[in-house]
Amino acid sequence: MTNNEIAAWVQLTLIPGLGDESLRRLLTEFGSPEEVLAAPVHALTRIVKAPIAAAIHNGLDSAALSPSLRWLAMDNHFLVTLGDSHYPAQLLEIADPPPLLYVVGRRELLTAPSLAVVGSRNASAQGMANAENFARALSEAGLTIVSGLALGIDAAAHRGGLGGKASSVAVIGTGMDIVYPKRNLDLAKQLAQHGAIISEFPLGTPALANNFPRRNRIISGLAKGCLVVEATTSSGSLITARLATEQGREVFAIPGSIHSPFARGCHALIKQGAKLVESAQDVLEEIGWAGDASAGGPNLAHDGAPAASETQDPFLAHLGFDPVGVDELAARSGLGADEISSKLLQLELDGLICTLPGARYQRLK
Repeated sequence: MTNNEIAAWVQLTLIPGLGDESLRRLLTEFGSPEEVLAAPVHALTRIVKAPIAAAIHNGLDSAALSPSLRWLAMDNHFLVTLGDSHYPAQLLEIADPPPLLYVVGRRELLTAPSLAVVGSRNASAQGMANAENFARALSEAGLTIVSGLALGIDAAAHRGGLGGKASSVAVIGTGMDIVYPKRNLDLAKQLAQHGAIISEFPLGTPALANNFPRRNRIISGLAKGCLVVEATTSSGSLITARLATEQGREVFAIPGSIHSPFARGCHALIKQGAKLVESAQDVLEEIGWAGDASAGGPNLAHDGAPAASETQDPFLAHLGFDPVGVDELAARSGLGADEISSKLLQLELDGLICTLPGARYQRLK
């Protein structure tokens, strides 16, 4: 696109009160953003209300446009618009495709085969490990991992995706000049360098609650399917799963303990028809993805985790996979507290268990 075309696209999306649907209708009527901006007010009012038509006709001053144009002039910063060859064909299939996307990083990932991996912000250690291992295995198989850069499962999924060869894309609910939450700043830098970050929102858009459910349609829309790793019954990831279903995408869920609130959302999805999956291979088979599943990398049948024979300690059998305290471990194993503490320390150092609040422990592998 020329600089004038880019400026016209940005200007239209900054007009107060002009929504995506009206913008798409204007583009259908007049052909291009430049022609929309040049149209007379009376012609614009056939599609939008008079105050919005006047705002379009009058245009914006350079001060309002300059921040976006300066951002887009930076290396690896892009504007991808409807009709652009880089615009993801998958998004054209959804009911409300964004007219444009701000992109930083590897623009080609927007059109790569992908899978959404989402879940709870307040995830368990097991859930985080599952998200990262599944995402890494799926990325190694050739599927770019799409998620929302939130804490918890999203962040773990991005790390897993970046660890595989197909990388990861973050869809954010703010302007591209804002990283939210700030705790994911380092992860955002990795994504900008080795993956991609995209947003439909203008620069300067803060972290508004309504924007995050809205961006979820893009997360699911980009992907062949949506994997929910952990979710409470009120989790925003269930919105993404619902949107995926409405968009005709496959929905997958990892089951968990019947005692865990983080498993209840996944169990509800499974009851509603989501595919229960226990390995990355389950996902690949369900979507009919051959990809690079036969290539080297993680063992897809075990989601990138070492095989049980490589890590198995007899004491792990006493932990099970639910959080457990020392007293209960003593009752199960018949060992003394000192010996149990020694074993727990070694297993934690080996990355096989983690410590939870309340002096409880949980097996990770």
